[in-house]
Amino acid sequence: MSWVDFANWWFEPLSYPFMQNALFMALIIAVICAVLSCFLILKGWSLMGDAISHSVLPGIVLAYVASIPLAIGALVSGLLCAFGIGYLKSHSRIKEDTVMGIIFSGMFALGLVLFSKVETEQHLSHILFGNLLGITPQELMQTLIIAVLVFLIILLKKQDFLLFCFDPNHLRVIGLSPKKLHYSLLFLLALTIISTMQVVGIILVTAMLISPGITAYVLSKNFNKMLLIAIVSSTISSFLGVIISYHLDAATAPTIILLQALIFLLALIYTRYSSYKKCSEQ
Repeated sequence: MSWVDFANWWFEPLSYPFMQNALFMALIIAVICAVLSCFLILKGWSLMGDAISHSVLPGIVLAYVASIPLAIGALVSGLLCAFGIGYLKSHSRIKEDTVMGIIFSGMFALGLVLFSKVETEQHLSHILFGNLLGITPQELMQTLIIAVLVFLIILLKKQDFLLFCFDPNHLRVIGLSPKKLHYSLLFLLALTIISTMQVVGIILVTAMLISPGITAYVLSKNFNKMLLIAIVSSTISSFLGVIISYHLDAATAPTIILLQALIFLLALIYTRYSSYKKCSEQ
């Protein structure tokens, strides 16, 4: 392969406006999901993203029926799930993972029932698996605004959220409210899921919120390094996923997720090899 062919392989997909929009959207989502995933991994909230992402379906259907933006219905439904999980966990003896399983499966089932009863031109696969190549400029701008808002809040409250993940009791000592930070993080998670589901869909959004963080956690225990590694791995997988899916004529979102899984496996192998090498040298 000549250098010209090699360059064309990379730049040919970007000659199309819809591919440019897809790449820009994927990179926006990659950054915000990577940042949030680090907090979710440290807090042990991996399943929380799965719960909220599945629970937005009834909100989407009802928003369509009411002729309001789907993002509004999804946000309301996602927040109801998040706050419902928090309330039941605080006011019952049921464990959090059990509460999440009951609520998100029930709301997802409700959404499927509503969807089957409502006549709509919206294809279910676009909701479940995303439609990155069909992103409109309006959706791109909406996602950018949400991503910037979430990123700024996390940047301003990074230390508070980090302390909440590690030692909520210390928050009370210094005069901060763990409950407020708890629901604030849930709110940011719901906002992120609303923007991400347009790219990878309801089902695959969980991977976007887990893979970058767990990859970074495997490679480093320093939080700032974790953030950097998560962002780099997420953006690389998103960029390559868009390019590779074009040449393979494959679904873009699953390609991105597969690459993130591959990066995680490589990171895991690297850390295992490094640990083995250190033990051998001692």
